[in-house]
Amino acid sequence: MEPGMEELMPRLLPVGDCDLAEDFDPTVPPRTPQEYLKRVQIEAARCPDVVVAQIDPRKLKKKPTVNISISGCQPAPEGYSPTLKWQQQQVANFSAVRQSLNKHRNHWRSQHLDSNVTMPKSEDEEGWKKFCLGERVYSEIEALPDNENLGIDYMKVGFPPLLSIVSRMNQATVTSVLEYLISWFGEKKFTPELGRWLYALLACLEKPLLPEAHSLIRQLARRCSEVRALKESRNEEQISALNLIICLVSRFDRPPLISPQGLYLALKDDFIQQKHDFRNSRVSARPRNEGAGDASRVPKEAELLSPED
Repeated sequence: MEPGMEELMPRLLPVGDCDLAEDFDPTVPPRTPQEYLKRVQIEAARCPDVVVAQIDPRKLKKKPTVNISISGCQPAPEGYSPTLKWQQQQVANFSAVRQSLNKHRNHWRSQHLDSNVTMPKSEDEEGWKKFCLGERVYSEIEALPDNENLGIDYMKVGFPPLLSIVSRMNQATVTSVLEYLISWFGEKKFTPELGRWLYALLACLEKPLLPEAHSLIRQLARRCSEVRALKESRNEEQISALNLIICLVSRFDRPPLISPQGLYLALKDDFIQQKHDFRNSRVSARPRNEGAGDASRVPKEAELLSPED
């Protein structure tokens, strides 16, 4: 081995010169420890100082696309695919929900929960399923008795994803509850209660996504595409909900920031956000008419985490 290589790569353990037989052949499998060490030394000495990867520059010139496919998703049946304008509108609404949630998280976290709200522990899978979906959906009861329809029993119909609830959930809890509901959805039908919570949990996910969260949302998109493909009759409300989830997951499934495409999209998002903030600052600097609403007010819980078709 060259002297320069010895300085750059010091030996971990001292290995002296091996006394080998004159008929030692480094091309045949070693028979003794000394022959093995000698063969390693010879192979290391033959390694080039610099290795250059052969990269095809044509592969780096691909233009970013608008629609990013999610591997494993089944294509939408004819007439079930949403328009590009609809997708862009839903992504814009979802981005606004995420920004508002992050802005007012501390406010809603400090609010007291109602006395009937008891959030399960993060590891209580069955407790979270009942909490989010309600005993009616969890136990697959078609309808409540007539005498129980007079008032809302959230233990039976499920608690909605109020901001005062989801703001108390850290990322570990958000990921766990998302996993519980996706696991339930893998064997059960899609319901409005499930859709509301899936939308809210997706809005609560922070970027960059953890590997387990990234795997979960891809699994969710695949399941939504399976349910959509099995629909015999076109239920506008449910098809829209399934398309919405698939559309939002594709937003999370964008290229990583380290790639040229991901960097371009990230810079584009930052520019749009800065432009939006600049416009808002100019509007807020103008004198307001007396009695006008305050644009910086804290929104009501019902105003957020409610997906619009």
